[in-house]
Amino acid sequence: MSAEMNGKSVLVTGAGGFIGSHLTEALVHAGARVRALVHYNSRSDWGHLESLDPRAREALEVIAGDLRDPFYVAEAAKGIEVIFHLAALIPIPYSYQAPQEYVDTNVRGTLNVLEAARRHGTSRVLHTSTSETYGTALYTPIDEKHPLQAQSPYSASKIGADKLAESYWCSFGTPVVTVRPFNTYGPRQSARAFLPTVLSQALTLEVIRVGSLEPVRDMNYVQDTVDGFLRAADAPGVEGQVLNLGSGRGVRMGELLDLAIQATGRRVRVEHDAGRVRPEKSEVMQLICDASRARAVLGWQPRVTLEAGVARTASWIADHLPDYKPRLYNV
Repeated sequence: MSAEMNGKSVLVTGAGGFIGSHLTEALVHAGARVRALVHYNSRSDWGHLESLDPRAREALEVIAGDLRDPFYVAEAAKGIEVIFHLAALIPIPYSYQAPQEYVDTNVRGTLNVLEAARRHGTSRVLHTSTSETYGTALYTPIDEKHPLQAQSPYSASKIGADKLAESYWCSFGTPVVTVRPFNTYGPRQSARAFLPTVLSQALTLEVIRVGSLEPVRDMNYVQDTVDGFLRAADAPGVEGQVLNLGSGRGVRMGELLDLAIQATGRRVRVEHDAGRVRPEKSEVMQLICDASRARAVLGWQPRVTLEAGVARTASWIADHLPDYKPRLYNV
């Protein structure tokens, strides 16, 4: 799908994050003219963009700011044909402690992006949702018609953002496509997520501490998720739609734990930590994707198997252990 992005001016919000950095890198390689928005900090740190090949970094226009500032976002969107909106506050445990921050970033930040796109006549906006908006599955596999259930403040904020995107399409004709990835994993993912936390512990400690191993997730390698974004950016007639991206394979966290330990080649002991378990009504027990719509309208399907993806992720984390603090992170 790279030829379709060649020469296009694009803005990536959240470009320094896990998925955002991989998407930014892919867009540069596809010949797009990329403006990468990272969150301002006093260290001039570009996040995961720092690890890109120097030639890819040099091809970027990196700007630092705050998604919550409507004036800044409007300026960032000037002259842009396609906006990939990935910036969000994500860690679910923190959302129990700071729900207002999630609303400010995820809801108001998305409003700022949509309004900037409307005012500038942006040709397409790719809005990033999450499978967490579905809550515990009422049926599986989960298609885009499944009810949205806010089982955490994080999920509620993303549902609010998704509905704003829907409203801008219905009210103003803003050409928004909502991409809803199921659980993405791979190199550069932070240790807030289950797989990198388990891998970094298994590579450095004798005992792994985890929360509940019963939830079921649909795991997808980051390159496959990025491919879905690129296809959705150019596919005709998908404006106003929600597109699930997932494999259709459910894996229990206990099974994923076993795969991760096997990938490290080490022998470790596993202990359960009650402090790492979500509140009972907040835990999402089962997420398995029905990506029939994405297959039909995008020609998309995942290519990297779970076993291959876990092995690649384990290898990358082993080479970047100083970036992880396995004793400090919660699963």
